[in-house]
Amino acid sequence: MTARGRGEGTRREPVLERQQSLLDIRLDPRDRSGGAPPPVDPPRRAKAKPEHKPEPKPEPAPRRGRAVPPPRAGRRRRPLLFALVKWGFILGIWAMLAIAGIVAYEASKLPPMQTLMIPKRPPTVTVQGADGKTLATRGDMGGVAVPIRDLPAYLPRAFVAIEDQRFYGHFGLDPEGLARALVTNVTSRRLRQGGSTLTQQLAKNLFLTQDRTASRKIQELVLALWLEHKFTKDQILDLYLNRVYFGAGAYGVEAAAQRYFGKSARQVTLAEAAMLAGLVNSPSRLAPTRNLKGAQARAALVVAAMRQQGMISPEMAATALSRPAQLARAGMPDSSGYVADWVMEQLDSYVGDLNGDVVVRTTIEPALQQAAERALEDQLAKSGAKYGVGQGAMVALDTDGAVKALVGGRNYADSQYNRAVTARRQPGSAFKPFIYLTAVEHGLTPDSVREDAPVQLKGWRPENSTHDYRGPVTLTTALALSLNTVSVRLALEFGPKAVVATAHRLGIASPLDPNPSIALGTSEVSVLELAAAYAPFANGGIGVMPHVIDTVKAADGKVLYQRAVSGPGRVVAPEYVAMMNRMMTETLATGTARRADLPGWEAAGKTGTSQDYRDAWFVGYTARMVTAVWLGNDDSSPTKKASGANLPVEIWSRFMKTAHQGVPVAELPGGLRTAGFGGIGYGQPGGSFLPPEGLPDDRPPAVVGQMPPGPPPSQEPPMTLDRWFVETFLGGGRR
Repeated sequence: MTARGRGEGTRREPVLERQQSLLDIRLDPRDRSGGAPPPVDPPRRAKAKPEHKPEPKPEPAPRRGRAVPPPRAGRRRRPLLFALVKWGFILGIWAMLAIAGIVAYEASKLPPMQTLMIPKRPPTVTVQGADGKTLATRGDMGGVAVPIRDLPAYLPRAFVAIEDQRFYGHFGLDPEGLARALVTNVTSRRLRQGGSTLTQQLAKNLFLTQDRTASRKIQELVLALWLEHKFTKDQILDLYLNRVYFGAGAYGVEAAAQRYFGKSARQVTLAEAAMLAGLVNSPSRLAPTRNLKGAQARAALVVAAMRQQGMISPEMAATALSRPAQLARAGMPDSSGYVADWVMEQLDSYVGDLNGDVVVRTTIEPALQQAAERALEDQLAKSGAKYGVGQGAMVALDTDGAVKALVGGRNYADSQYNRAVTARRQPGSAFKPFIYLTAVEHGLTPDSVREDAPVQLKGWRPENSTHDYRGPVTLTTALALSLNTVSVRLALEFGPKAVVATAHRLGIASPLDPNPSIALGTSEVSVLELAAAYAPFANGGIGVMPHVIDTVKAADGKVLYQRAVSGPGRVVAPEYVAMMNRMMTETLATGTARRADLPGWEAAGKTGTSQDYRDAWFVGYTARMVTAVWLGNDDSSPTKKASGANLPVEIWSRFMKTAHQGVPVAELPGGLRTAGFGGIGYGQPGGSFLPPEGLPDDRPPAVVGQMPPGPPPSQEPPMTLDRWFVETFLGGGRR
């Protein structure tokens, strides 16, 4: 019987116990074929088998270039320093990338480097007097550029010593200096040092604003690197010295040297060079004009730095420290500013747009300019408050129209408004010579008689200043005493339009109202044009164009303009000039200008006072010079009875005495002195002057012979200065 037969007839599959180990695959006895079921035994406690522990796997080696992660608990710890280095390195890379991105972004705001150019230095205009000495400078820079090779060697060295000791060794950025400045600022808890190199400062001055922002600083660094690549160190220093600001409106060493020391930068001493170098740190605070002690203290630091760096010898340092730089006294009158401003107003019409520095030689005599300024200021300081006068102006020109002195106000620093050129004021009786010239040109003479009596015209009743009347008077007496009624009668007799035409012909360019009040000088004129209109009386009847510019030259000496234009020619016949001079010399002898004092010279002129004493004038002249003086207030308020007969005459006398020192004496046109009677004479044209018989010296002489008739009527308007200019230069000549 087979094993299968001995069983129950079926085959049983082995069953694995769930609690046993998966590795135990033995059959239970009950599952074996033909086997009886095992006896039931009491349950036995399963024998604990040893726990199978897998062997630890070896840790993989760390990859190259990557930090090992910190070990788990129980494992050996890696050094903390290694982790710090790792993350520091990573953060450093990111920081560099961030900085590079910021720099690239700020640089993108700048123009392309291949097209970047150094901005042209704004042109400087040097205004010189007739003697070639500098009166003033104008322009954004305040002075001309001076090549570094023309400067004393210690001048550029002073800037290197105090501003950028490693200038010749760095590449535009000085890391050491920047670190030192950073430490200083952090320790002091305030901004004490900037750390900028000279190249950085130049980049800021040339291309950027003065804003203290991170964006501007980054752009400054980029531009500094470009400058170092583009230019040599000496070229950079040259640009710097001629662009940096030194305070008081001075840009560049030349402007600063002229402003503070009254000399060229080519001539400064070591002490002065040290002071200039010290100013650029804080030009507004250290400007010698406001803080001389501070500027000297800073200059001492510069000298010490130069000595420490071996740029100067101990002897040179000791000399500079023992004799600190001093602020020079103003070499030219303060009023020269009025002249310079007037020059700048005209310069464009002479030479067009400026492409570089120019030198303008003027007709101004510095000694006369100073004399005019002092005469005006001293008189106002002495009597201005008494007479209620706050301002004044004066112009002196020769008989060719060249302006020799021009003062546009009491103090240029306080007010730059040019009252000699720009302001228009009522001339009062100073306008009367044009009325009397109209009269004599129409047949009257100095001895013609007119009635000094009340005049009434449609409710208007002009009166004399004294409110009394003299009856019949000669024209000479009427003009000398400035009788208003006679002036009005003459204006009405020959017509206001004829008077206006006469004034324009002689040089008045301002609009004049042709009404009866023109007889009292109610139309406003400038001091300059009134002085020019008197010039024909002084030179024999030739019209003049008042001018101040003589030549204009470029920095290389090329002549851009040379005055060669004459005036409009004769505007008054000689015989009428003689008549006018006779009458106006009487004004100084016995009339309203009798306070005028000019010994040894024959002089003539006319006073003027506007309504309510708002303006006081005197215009007087000799055969050499015409000078006009105006006093008043800017707001046209009345003065305390200041008239042309007092303060203006005194100012005129003081100035003219100085102006005529050493000048050969000359007679006024008409030969008044050759007549031989008291300096006043008159004769018929072309003949000799004969003294009248039986007349005292202080009375006007009688007329001998027939007076020439007035000029024939013209079919065209009179030749005025502005019309002459148009016809001469703009192609509007007569046909």
